[in-house]
This record gives sequence, C-alpha cells and structure tokens, in this order.
Amino acid sequence: MPKTLLALQVLPGKLLRVSLPDGRVTTLLEDAGPAPDGITADSAAVYWTTMGTPVADPRVPGEAGQDFSRPDGGVHALSPAGGQRRDLVPPGAMTTGKQLTTDGAGTLYWGDREGRRVSRVRTDGTGLTDLVVNPPEDGITGECVGVAVDPARRHLYWTQKGPAKGGKGRILRAGLDIPAGQTAADRTDIEVLWSDLPEPIDLHLHGDRLYWTDRGAPPAGNTLNRAPLPPAGAAGQRPEILADGFQEAIGLAVDGEAGIAYVSDLHGHIREVPLPDGPAAGQKPRDIVRLPHPLTGLCLVEH
Repeated sequence: MPKTLLALQVLPGKLLRVSLPDGRVTTLLEDAGPAPDGITADSAAVYWTTMGTPVADPRVPGEAGQDFSRPDGGVHALSPAGGQRRDLVPPGAMTTGKQLTTDGAGTLYWGDREGRRVSRVRTDGTGLTDLVVNPPEDGITGECVGVAVDPARRHLYWTQKGPAKGGKGRILRAGLDIPAGQTAADRTDIEVLWSDLPEPIDLHLHGDRLYWTDRGAPPAGNTLNRAPLPPAGAAGQRPEILADGFQEAIGLAVDGEAGIAYVSDLHGHIREVPLPDGPAAGQKPRDIVRLPHPLTGLCLVEH
C-alpha cells in the first residue's frame, strides 16, 4: 500500500502530509494549535500534541528563552477526511505535550516535558492517567520527552533529555501499568536503560530494537541511534549511530519493511536514512523535505 508521512510544523503550527518517495508536501490542517510536537494516527483519526504558548524571556535569546511551564498543552484529534479538530484532554490538565504514540488498541501515550511526567488517555478522551511523575526537585533532568510502548511485553519506554547539550540524557523503562499499591510518583519498577546520553528526544520501537533521535552536541548528538532492547535488570548496549549531522534532530518514523528511517529537525528538513540491514542498505541518506520552518513530530501511515 502507498505510504505517507504526517509531520508537524511547530511555527506556525501546521499539520502536514508528505508523500513518499518524492517528498511532496501538502497541508492537512492550517491551524494545529500552539507549538505542535508529537503525532500518531490510526484508521479513525490523526492525533497530535501541542506544547502550548510560551512566555518569552527577552533577556535570553532563542529557544532557551521560551518558558513552556504554563499548563496549556493539549492532545487533539482530526478525522482523516478533515473537518474540525477535537480536544481529548481538557484545558489545564497537562503542561507541555511532546512525543505521542499509540498502543494500537485505542490508547494514546505522551511525554509531558515541563510537567515531568508520562501520561495516557483513550482515543475517545476518557481515562486520563499519569503513569510516571517525577518530583519538582528533579528540575530539567526529570523532564520527559520521547515515548514508545510495547503492548506485547507490557512495557513503556521514555526519554528524559536533561539540559540542552548537557550529556545527562536518559532512556528509561517501566511497566505499562502502575504496580498495585503504588502511584505514578513512587513506582518501583522503573529501570534506567541508558544514561549520560547527549540529549535523547523521540523514540521508535521496531522489533527488538529501540531507535531514537538525539539533538545534543556532536559527535554523539544530532544523530539517529538504535540499540537492542536489554533484558530485565540489564543496562542497554552502546548505541549504534545510524546517521549524524542533523540540525536539532526531533521527529522519528521507522519503516521496517522498507528498511528506512525518517528524521525531522528544527531546520525544516526531513531526511531519509536507509538502515544498514534493510532492503535499502548501501544507499546514502538524503533530504526529502526542506522547508523554511522548524519541524517536530513524524509518523508513517499507509493508505
């Protein structure tokens, strides 16, 4: 079946459709809300998060001066046929919506960066639940960004990126459900799989490997990485860098059948990266999209 990428333009906020393999871009939704970041889809709808409207600090230039700590992020849905978007999370119930994923069975999961948590909700807007809540004293090291779920093994994966270019990023794992008698703030089943990463962002789980983007400092940052899933109680192996040289890498979609990963960055590029063990092995990475606006989340859909 033909495949298409759905991509988010963060400023101004738009929902884009990218045809494959030619990279032709069309607009699916002109107003995706303030600072859209994570996107996923099923047969019924396209879903995405927004970070909300930042408060700018004039004393601090660039992205570092944007304060997203107000609870005005959201999770939204749109029919594939278009029409009006609907909000799945009520206003004020979350802070900064980051990567969004689905378990394929009607539940959405996302990282809430300034909220320092990972949450879920059903696609009909019911069942809003926090799965991980980090304490305020963790500060930026407790901010959750990327998320992936493994319904078969009942595992949840997420990134805590740490400070910008700080080399304190982590990837963690826990059960998809909070252990009995515990809360999202005190659960004891959390494992740290990778630590001291430059700045891990979005995740993608394919087979027995975890893929992720990293927007930290080179040489290990601004890269696409993957590594085998470690067994229970074990740390992750040293990641394999599949591509580098991105300009603030963010979004990630992996087409395992075609052996291609797609990475978006804040300089408006989407790069196609052939996987070394896939049908496209040996081909060079190439930019399939170059836009004048920053891009964030990606997902792959068949139609």
